[in-house]
Amino acid sequence: MNSVPSPATPQAIARGAALLRAGRLVAFPTETVYGLGADATNDRAVAAIFAA
Repeated sequence: MNSVPSPATPQAIARGAALLRAGRLVAFPTETVYGLGADATNDRAVAAIFAA
């Protein structure tokens, strides 16, 4: 598991973007819950959301 520190610094955002480009999932805080993100153009990444 990889972790990206909070707060959302430019370095943390770049790390999250790199993880998404690599087909990895990224969890991120919203106002009420955590979201789970993936590259929507990557079929394996999208499938990983449903497997998580």
